[in-house]
Amino acid sequence: MRGNCLLTHLHYDHILGTPFFPPMRDPGAMLDIYGPAQSDTSLQMTMAEMVKPPFFPVHMADFRGELRYHDLLGNDEFSLGGIAITVRTVPHIGNTLGFRVEADGAVLVYLPDHQAPVDRATVAPGVLELCDGADLLIHDAQYTEEEFVELFDWGHSTPAYAVHVAAEAGVKRIDMFHHDPGHTDRQIDMMLRAARQGAQVAGKVEVNAAKEGATFELRKR
Repeated sequence: MRGNCLLTHLHYDHILGTPFFPPMRDPGAMLDIYGPAQSDTSLQMTMAEMVKPPFFPVHMADFRGELRYHDLLGNDEFSLGGIAITVRTVPHIGNTLGFRVEADGAVLVYLPDHQAPVDRATVAPGVLELCDGADLLIHDAQYTEEEFVELFDWGHSTPAYAVHVAAEAGVKRIDMFHHDPGHTDRQIDMMLRAARQGAQVAGKVEVNAAKEGATFELRKR
């Protein structure tokens, strides 16, 4: 088994699944991890410091599968087979990346954590570059407008801002992501309805809420 993992940043909610990835217990398995370069150490050393006793029963080096690390900068571009990956820095707390994935004429953009500006109007140039004309944008939409007023510097976006980003970049479909764990399904449904109403004004953007187990088929444009 061989796989590739794209890490936008190293906050716990984005890396804790790594030591629980079942194939890494199998000899011969190989996982290439692509993530943000760190200013004072390597991506590999940073991950090793977070997955070790007393926080976890074993060290990263104890897995039978092979882990290979690739430190990325905010202006990198690379390929994985026939898949083209564009990397850009995204506003968030800490060094955070966004990914544009292009294959077979379709484009997916992954921005799970994105700090909306206080005015919720401007969009970072790197974000616009990643999102330009994308078929599907998976975008941070954690807070309601009321919550954002209180938590404006916690690193996240609102559904309305996610729709604004999509409309500015000509995105066809957006899936709201990074749901607040304190929100109920009913609250997320209410946020989705509000976002869809905003999308009717902003432009032709299809809006959905990401959910576990959902799959999408992206076709050539």
